[in-house]
Amino acid sequence: MPGVRLVQVSKGFGRIRAVDRVSLEVQDGEYVCILGPTGSGKTTLLRLIAGLVEPDEGEVYIGNRLVNQYPPEERDAVYVPQRYALFPHITVLENVAFGSTAKGVDREEAFENSRRTLELVRLGWRADAFPEELSGGMQQRVALARGLASGAKLLLLDEPLGALDARLRVELRDKLRKLVKEQGLTAFHVTHDQEEALTVADRIIVLREGRVQQQGTPFHVYRRPENLFVANFVGGTNFLEGVVAGREREGSYIRLRGDLQVQVQDISYLVDETVVVAVREEKTLIKADVDEEPNTLSGEVKAVRFLGCFTRYEVGLENGDTVASRVPTYTLEKTFTAGSRVKVGFHPVDAMVYPYPSLGLLKEVEVS
Repeated sequence: MPGVRLVQVSKGFGRIRAVDRVSLEVQDGEYVCILGPTGSGKTTLLRLIAGLVEPDEGEVYIGNRLVNQYPPEERDAVYVPQRYALFPHITVLENVAFGSTAKGVDREEAFENSRRTLELVRLGWRADAFPEELSGGMQQRVALARGLASGAKLLLLDEPLGALDARLRVELRDKLRKLVKEQGLTAFHVTHDQEEALTVADRIIVLREGRVQQQGTPFHVYRRPENLFVANFVGGTNFLEGVVAGREREGSYIRLRGDLQVQVQDISYLVDETVVVAVREEKTLIKADVDEEPNTLSGEVKAVRFLGCFTRYEVGLENGDTVASRVPTYTLEKTFTAGSRVKVGFHPVDAMVYPYPSLGLLKEVEVS
């Protein structure tokens, strides 16, 4: 079973540095999700591991082998691209069995395994169809089945569920993880879907402009983002710009625009230092009226979004800042409408504090 190690790997295309000095190590049997905005280098990273492109710098190891000079077919890896790449002149079943038969697996055995894999992705009934007879989502499932049936120990999955409807996507992501674990495979799974990554991954790697921003367990990446970009990209977050006004044993006081003040538990910043306070939307409380407590701010509801299990309120504060509160719908004691006067706040322990970025907050958190 192959682990994967990258050492200072870079790859450029003209003036664009798609992957920039990436180092990481993935253990045997680990399920890793690579998360990042469009153009962050996710697909290029997979193609470097697969051997479809060569690095300009750095070393790629699969198991204990340096594989920079190995062709794709000698890496015991299968790459499942976004665009399916199915053979149009053979049936769905033959497409799925192709990898195994090409490796010399007995034809009957390969086809039987391929039928089982097609059942897994709910396409057993289309085994005799040709790719052009299938929808885009079905073709994507065939490509996924072909990768799973290939016999490779390293799966490189580029948005493997991206073309599927929401319900089927949830069903297959759970089946996919279960299969990877049962067969002892190692998987890299590229996705834009944060919920998908948080649900299936043992570890998440967040990329931006070809560089690793953070890697860790889903819990760690979500609860303790290492920078403002990760805090913004993974999960909904409010950002409040301010200056440290004072420090005491129990925490620091941050002065916001308009002379508003909030308290945070973090005491690592100096008085008069400019900072950004980040609070997850689900940790931002909203009420009609509360006693004066730390971090209680007055505002007006600007927008209400019903999201099924959650209701999201956007609140304009008196100083001109806007914050959002994501509340489980079933817990709402009172619903609010646009124009309602409300109080919003958060507990000091739920605030994350970051140094103010040199290029400004908007530039630091943008995803494109």
